[in-house]
Amino acid sequence: MRVIKYIGSKRILVPRIVALAQAAAAHGRPGRRRSITACDLFCGTTRVAQGLKRAGFHVTANDTAWYAEMLATAYVATDSRKVRRRALEAKIARLNALPGRRGYATRTFCEEARYFQPANGRRIDAIRAELENVADGPAERAILLTALLEAADRVDSTTGLQMACLKAWAPRSFTRLELRLPDLIAGRGAAVRMDANALARAMEPVDVAYADPPYNQHSYHSNYHAWETIVRNDSPEAYGVARKRADCRTTRSAYNSRKLAWDALSALVHDVPARHLIVSFNDEGFFTRAAITRLLADAKGEVATMPVAHRRYVGARIGIYNPRGEKVGRVSHVTNHEFLFIAGPGALQIADQVSASSGAARG
Repeated sequence: MRVIKYIGSKRILVPRIVALAQAAAAHGRPGRRRSITACDLFCGTTRVAQGLKRAGFHVTANDTAWYAEMLATAYVATDSRKVRRRALEAKIARLNALPGRRGYATRTFCEEARYFQPANGRRIDAIRAELENVADGPAERAILLTALLEAADRVDSTTGLQMACLKAWAPRSFTRLELRLPDLIAGRGAAVRMDANALARAMEPVDVAYADPPYNQHSYHSNYHAWETIVRNDSPEAYGVARKRADCRTTRSAYNSRKLAWDALSALVHDVPARHLIVSFNDEGFFTRAAITRLLADAKGEVATMPVAHRRYVGARIGIYNPRGEKVGRVSHVTNHEFLFIAGPGALQIADQVSASSGAARG
């Protein structure tokens, strides 16, 4: 599964989340034959949504980010069996053969900032300009844009956040940017770009919903502004050393506010029409494990928790530096604890079943 670098990525947790979802969907329903449904309410780069789709769920992948909608359209909404693979490979070859051209990405992300080498910035500009002429329909457009985002991610010079660049060019940044056909998945799904709380109030019932909301003040819109701009292709006014989109000043989720986040999460948990709800939350977040457990119990009944320890993102492990490249301050910790909550009928039995099969402890 190839997706772009992302803080809070659930790469390690995907097998466990999928196992919980499968056990939840089957609980109390022996021999069921209808399709099983799931909704990933904050899908990000779609790691979890992809895992659920591969496991046979009909998945709705939702996020407010344009780049997330594009990834979800390619990986979740598109059925690989209906893709014209040879035609797409020919179009990718055509885009890869384009000469570079200096445009917004080169100026903003390579000259005013240092996310990409200028030669790759010129390739991003050329490919992005021609892509709209090459793509035949929304699915092809999403697939080609996904190929461009993944290609750019392979040659960037960041620690995975677009809030700062590395002091020296990353070795991968010298590699020529090349598009590759994404590893698409067979099956049906849907891609949605909505506020998760609004979707929860409007969506049809599902067997399982998964929620991985922002857990503190750090905005994903700001952290991944370059991907947003490449997908939207809108050449926004940029500001600061990171050359962030001007709308990063005003685009903020309720989940990024300590004052607003609890009410937002409480409403989501009570509104989402899912028989079982899986929630992941980090110990760097606004809320305690106990508070979330009480909330889920109030909304869904039975609750079980599975704690998982993992290393923090690479930027935290490298350390903190000032603009002159001098190390300043000290990183407080390099390990996070993630909590997976499963709420709904038979949650304790479901968690025990998954823990026994994976060898993981249930909290």
